[in-house]
Amino acid sequence: MASLVTNRGGYLMLGNRYRAVSPPTNFYVALATNNTPPTVDANTIGDCSQIATGNGYSAGGVSLTPGATDFDTYTEDDANDRALVRIKDITFTASGGNLPASGNGARWALLTDDNATVNSRQVDAAFDLSSDRTVSDGQDLTIQDMEIRASTV
Repeated sequence: MASLVTNRGGYLMLGNRYRAVSPPTNFYVALATNNTPPTVDANTIGDCSQIATGNGYSAGGVSLTPGATDFDTYTEDDANDRALVRIKDITFTASGGNLPASGNGARWALLTDDNATVNSRQVDAAFDLSSDRTVSDGQDLTIQDMEIRASTV
């Protein structure tokens, strides 16, 4: 799955490590359409187009807790000169109708912080789902292998 780390995400990661800036208590995975696709310059969810709420999707997405359960792979890969962290599989279930409830399907998964104002949540990374995704009532949309890499080359 193609991913990008936003400039804001890189800034926040470096701040956590080298400036002792406190990380968020939780992270979120939100879904966005391709209407305004995320770029490396996206700072907040408000810079993107979140899918319509309802039918199993809540504004801001699904909460993740820092640690080995929700960020289930954490690796230093000397053979490929990189480090990586991978997010556990995330499942959204359509309930009461199609997911999203209206509009275009989900094309992007956004990793954000936990700001109480959803549109102000900072975007650390975006993951391209390859095509617009819509699921019917009772069906699942599962996102697997969301991976953030830091390369040294």
